[in-house]
Amino acid sequence: MIEHLMDVFTYPPIQRAAIACVLCGASCSLLSVFVVLMKMPLIGVSMSHAAFAGAVLGMLIGVNPFLSGFVMCLAAAGALGPLSDRTDLAPENVLGILFSFLMGIAFLGMGILTRTKAGVLNLMWGSLLTLSGCDVTILAVVTGVLVLFVIVFFKEIHAVLFNRRLARASGVPERMIYYALLFLTGAVVSANLATVGGLLIFALLVQPGATALQLTYNMKHFFLISAASGIGACASGLVISYIFDLPSGASVVLMATVIFAMAYIFSPKRRMAKLKKRNGAP
Repeated sequence: MIEHLMDVFTYPPIQRAAIACVLCGASCSLLSVFVVLMKMPLIGVSMSHAAFAGAVLGMLIGVNPFLSGFVMCLAAAGALGPLSDRTDLAPENVLGILFSFLMGIAFLGMGILTRTKAGVLNLMWGSLLTLSGCDVTILAVVTGVLVLFVIVFFKEIHAVLFNRRLARASGVPERMIYYALLFLTGAVVSANLATVGGLLIFALLVQPGATALQLTYNMKHFFLISAASGIGACASGLVISYIFDLPSGASVVLMATVIFAMAYIFSPKRRMAKLKKRNGAP
């Protein structure tokens, strides 16, 4: 079985899928830290539907689906920041409104689309084994930009994640960091549309960070554990989807859920909390 799997990885489509797994897991899990610590899980849902809606509109008007999905994600990110900063609406409410609006656009476009819907279904559920070299290159560039941003602005990101108001008072350009993270979320989601799919990618924007939250308090470890769990989920999901002939996107998300469940069950933080509660500590 192992030798057969090793032979399979000599085929270019499988090699591209494997590289995309690593890039997808790394990019989504790094952003998952931002999504989880700022308690904004709806941002993943909203951005995934923005990318999906943009891709469907692109197919309607004959534009590259990635390009139109990317533009729609950037538009959604650009709208979210000012709306939450300059109105009395909470970010969660803005995200909920964006989510429902973009979902309506996506399914309206699907209803209008007269030609084959195979491409739309691929964008909805993802297909690792049909990725082109261009898809992988775009994903690599977006992931590289995200990793570089996290490394260069790590201290500022840490401050913003801890408390945006306190970061602003300390002289940290929190609005720039916050908006940049929103735009990077849009770029990552649109780049991963073909990998996991518009309806499933939001899971990878939540579960790796939620997994890391069960295991550490240290911010650097948080990023590393989140990345490891995201890459592990993508890699194991790819292998399982090949062995059992299952949809790759769904397999990846299921493995991410399994990894989170294991982290939750064996969480040292939960054990410490139980001990404190048992001993009557505050």
